Amino acid sequence: MLNSFFHGLFDTDMTSVISVSDFLLCIGCSLLIGLILAFGYMYRSRCTKSFLVTLALLPTVVCVVIMMVNGNVGAGVAVAGAFSLVRFRSVPGTGKEITMLFLGMGAGLIAGMGYLGFALLFTVIMIALVILYNRLSFGTTKSAALYKTLNITIPEDLDYTGVFDGILSRYTTSCELVRVKTTNMGSMFHLTYNLTLQDATKEKEMIDKLRCRNGNLEVSVSKQETSAAEL
Repeated sequence: MLNSFFHGLFDTDMTSVISVSDFLLCIGCSLLIGLILAFGYMYRSRCTKSFLVTLALLPTVVCVVIMMVNGNVGAGVAVAGAFSLVRFRSVPGTGKEITMLFLGMGAGLIAGMGYLGFALLFTVIMIALVILYNRLSFGTTKSAALYKTLNITIPEDLDYTGVFDGILSRYTTSCELVRVKTTNMGSMFHLTYNLTLQDATKEKEMIDKLRCRNGNLEVSVSKQETSAAEL
């Protein structure tokens, strides 16, 4: 009775059935892989609890799906079609988060095929590279501190077209007016520039010059952020 409980209703003599011990072994290996991925991603990275839980369980889910459709072409095509209909209704992820999800899916797929050693080896190698790149600050440029976003408020009677070009050309290598917005019931303009500073140490000097030009109204300089839609 117990043995028949783990057999499919539509199994035939030509169908190979996974033993319970092999099933549990693959599940345990996939859970271990998920934990390795989650702990590796936490190293010098800001992350949410929900993403870590997802990353820890994703290899197991993929592993089970692959084990169930292993050798069955029709079921494999059906599962692929079902996955193609899934839409993730969440905020766009970064390139690093998407990469970790693909790593989890890849490791789970290898484990589901029964190659547990290769799955663990693949996971350890990739997590070691992730930790190494984070430790070396791979991809971080020294000029990142020069990219700034300038927000400045001016009165409505001041023509914002080229009003700050002289000052900005003195302290920046490039500047671009990316946004103009009215504020305070239309009595003021709020301008947003993307700047590349010549020298980060002269930022305060530039702000003082801008304050003299805009009548000592609000001026703010912040780190220039990459658009959320970009990877």
